[in-house]
Amino acid sequence: MFDSLDETMKHDDQEQTTPKERWMRYVVTAVISIVVVGGLLLSIRMLE
Repeated sequence: MFDSLDETMKHDDQEQTTPKERWMRYVVTAVISIVVVGGLLLSIRMLE
């Protein structure tokens, strides 16, 4: 169990992303969230 955990931690350390990639992931997640929430709000208002 601990051997596989150690190997996993080493593998995760090697897969470091750049700050630009991390920020792009945050921006894309925020845009998708806003579109989904906006779509839900718009559909609720159209039903009323």
